[in-house]
Amino acid sequence: MDGTYGQRTGGEPPVSEPPFLPGARKDPPPRPPHSPGRPSGGPFDLRSWLATPRVGGIPGVYGLGHVPKRQETEPGSAAVPGRTLLARGALNLVVAWVVFLYGGPVVFQVLGWVFHLDRLSADGWTSPYVLVQGALQAAMIAVLVWIFGRMGRWKEVWRRYAAPALSRLVTHERPEPGDGPGVPGVAEVDPWEGMRGAGEQAGVWRLDEETRRGAVGDVDYVRIRRAWQGVVADPGRLRQFAEEVAGRGGAACAHPSAARDLDRRWAEHDLLARQVRLGVAQDVPKNPVTHRGAGFALDPALLGTSLLAVGPAGTGKSALLVRPVAEALCLQALANTACVVVVGAADADLGPDASYDVVIAPGDPDSAYGLDLYGATQNTDEAAARLADALLPDELALRAEGARATVQQVVGPFRAAHGRHPGVQELRDLLLGEAPAWSGLYEALRAAGRLEAHRHDLQQRERQHGRADDPGTLLADRLALLDRPAFAGCFNPSEPELGREKPPFAMRALDHPLRVRVKLPEQSHPEAARMLARLVVAQFVQAACGRQDRSLFAGLVVDDAAAAVDGHTVRGLQRMRGANAGALLTLRSLADLPETLRTPLFGAVGCRMAFPGIAPWDGRLFAEAWGTVWVQEKAVTQTPDTSGGLLRRSARAFRGLLAGTPVQTESVTTRSVERQLWSPSDLAHALPTGHAVVSLTSVEGAQVPPLLVDLRS
Repeated sequence: MDGTYGQRTGGEPPVSEPPFLPGARKDPPPRPPHSPGRPSGGPFDLRSWLATPRVGGIPGVYGLGHVPKRQETEPGSAAVPGRTLLARGALNLVVAWVVFLYGGPVVFQVLGWVFHLDRLSADGWTSPYVLVQGALQAAMIAVLVWIFGRMGRWKEVWRRYAAPALSRLVTHERPEPGDGPGVPGVAEVDPWEGMRGAGEQAGVWRLDEETRRGAVGDVDYVRIRRAWQGVVADPGRLRQFAEEVAGRGGAACAHPSAARDLDRRWAEHDLLARQVRLGVAQDVPKNPVTHRGAGFALDPALLGTSLLAVGPAGTGKSALLVRPVAEALCLQALANTACVVVVGAADADLGPDASYDVVIAPGDPDSAYGLDLYGATQNTDEAAARLADALLPDELALRAEGARATVQQVVGPFRAAHGRHPGVQELRDLLLGEAPAWSGLYEALRAAGRLEAHRHDLQQRERQHGRADDPGTLLADRLALLDRPAFAGCFNPSEPELGREKPPFAMRALDHPLRVRVKLPEQSHPEAARMLARLVVAQFVQAACGRQDRSLFAGLVVDDAAAAVDGHTVRGLQRMRGANAGALLTLRSLADLPETLRTPLFGAVGCRMAFPGIAPWDGRLFAEAWGTVWVQEKAVTQTPDTSGGLLRRSARAFRGLLAGTPVQTESVTTRSVERQLWSPSDLAHALPTGHAVVSLTSVEGAQVPPLLVDLRS
């Protein structure tokens, strides 16, 4: 059965395994010893995992096992400390009891004297006198509870302490001896309910047996369920699906690599909701009530609007944000629901190489894969334009149009003549106008019968050869950074090198659930690493927006994207929202970007994240994006007390002499003022270590105001 079975929901045939992934295993490897919901070395309880309550519909909240926080019933009740609240409630209870004991008889005697209650019969418990007395006592108790309950906030004491304790006492149930792990009612959860009524029982029986043994994990379940959704959309696949499940059980519909899980997970994941838990939203007044104390999580619905994280080195961007998100997308790729490209320095800890299908490490002789410099599309002009943008340095961005035209005038005719794109050395020779290269290109075009179609481009390129403002000379010098012995075989080979190159990875393969890691040689070849980062990101944006099949979420993760962002990338981030794709970009500072790109990039992303220690000028953009809020401001004025006559003034003077301070009166003025929700100073100096402030926007348009999140919890 096809390795990517079920990734389409229409009637088109499933795609085959990508040609650049040789040696894909057909037999699944053994499952790793640990995954969520599974004790170390123990089985995975799929039924318990499915039966765990999930809360959905709240962007940014980790729904697995989340208990929604109740709204505060009284204004400011959350600000009252627990000890003060309990002492106040107990004091009002004591006072109410004293008033009832000593004030009750007095009230009854007064009412008896007014209404002549002593004339009523008092024989027996059902006599009129006893009934009236009980009614008066009940009325007095109700009045006292209403008065002292409001002053003592008994309702808040009940909500905060008594109700949770009573709920735990009533609902806690101990499992009977011999019961398996899980929660009450787990036995009623049927993971394969939709398949059970399809008529093919052999596969369901095998899945039931493996589920009881704990051999079906969360990745397996999501992958098989996705394949079943493809069967529901196209019933003609039912027989093939049934044979696959009956023959392979939980390993059915496997990923092209045949892997069923990662060797080790560093973060907590809920693949059913496609969420990765990153921390806990703090219980502070600035956070919305719905998020206070809740787990903070990201999912494709949020990443689809792209996320920009800014923070200095050492604040935990890579370890606390980039690696968990990359791990989540890798797990979703194993479940055939996503594809991911992770870009970062070769020494960045973004997960082991075993977690990826394709590892591209230019400059590393042990790297098994290369990179197709034109791999974003089959359109030659677009591929040439992206390559030109990547080669051009930031300070010459104004010459981008001329550079794109120059590369297009060379790449297009070469492809028409040879049926392939030029190699690095061939492209350099053509850009420099080397005579042997040009004569060979003319002869090849004449032999192919395409000379007249490309004569105009060739003549324009020839007229620029040797001029001082020729972009070809600059581009050839920049391309020489990739034409190094260390990069031999890593990029498109020239004619003498054909057959000795590494298998090239092309970005147009984003139709497959692939896990790709690009290791940039920032230490040994920093300028080449900058060009490659810009090229990979530009190709991803172009390929993600140009996909025909968008059933897979295409995720891009870039650790330190200062060199990877240009104008084309910023415009592409906005288009990716509607293409089921998104990017996670991190920066040490917005000052690493050209000034013309800072504000457009900030407006192009839907999620923004600030780490501790950012510069105040970076915090200003965050503060402006997050806006202001109306707050109540109190002004207290103290003035000497000069009121009263001679006796009162003398008493105040004597009290001031004893206290050492003059007696003063206070006047309090309250007014509504507009303040920034998070000021640049707060973001730069007040954020604790390991925390971050993040605002979210989902693909559907739901917005979450800035949250203070503890990423270490």
